Amino acid sequence: MINFAGRGILLDIEGTTSSIAFVCEVLFPFAREYLEDYLRRHWDDLAVVRAREQIARDTATTFPADMPNGLAPLVREVNRLMDADVKATGLKELQGLIWQQGYLGGLLTSHVYPDVEPALRQWVKQGLDVRVYSSGSVGAQRLFFGHTEAGNLLPLLRGHYDTTTGAKRDPESYRKIAADMALAPEQVLFLSDVVPELDAAETAGLRTALVVRPGNPPAPGQHPYPVITDFGQIKVG
Repeated sequence: MINFAGRGILLDIEGTTSSIAFVCEVLFPFAREYLEDYLRRHWDDLAVVRAREQIARDTATTFPADMPNGLAPLVREVNRLMDADVKATGLKELQGLIWQQGYLGGLLTSHVYPDVEPALRQWVKQGLDVRVYSSGSVGAQRLFFGHTEAGNLLPLLRGHYDTTTGAKRDPESYRKIAADMALAPEQVLFLSDVVPELDAAETAGLRTALVVRPGNPPAPGQHPYPVITDFGQIKVG
């Protein structure tokens, strides 16, 4: 049990609110499967152009702007980034666009752990400011929580942050988020399954807890963080 007297909760997604298996075995393969077809049909859409240009900046690569010449090298580079699990902003933007097609078409529904929805409702009822910080784009986060097995959870979330705020292992990212929430860092509790992320948040002054879920990789043997397996183990007030 964790006693928390602060006013804000910041959530990771993968391995925290939702299973790693869903992300790795459903979302990532979906993006890979539909990548080339999606680019063919949406190459000149403004959002895709921006994602393509960001991928070029992220990788210091130049892609031909026309689809017949640019498609194959872009697909190869995107697949390379996905193979290496690179948390690049442009890749995450493009994945989010492809997932949007899946969610809106009824092909995708997000997994969330059973304790997530009731905990979110309870926290909001208690007046907490609940937000999400993930390497996935803000657009992808909104799709994710708008189409879950527990229904649309977006009304329970007041904000979203992604890699445009900063790296998740950089303390400055958490300082920016606390400032954006208009809260002192110690008033925010960050929940994640990744110890280096907790290290960064702790350095920034946030309260922290390690979330252990089924299928998560084992946490390091030595870490200073309280452990929870269920959001119901957080006592607010």
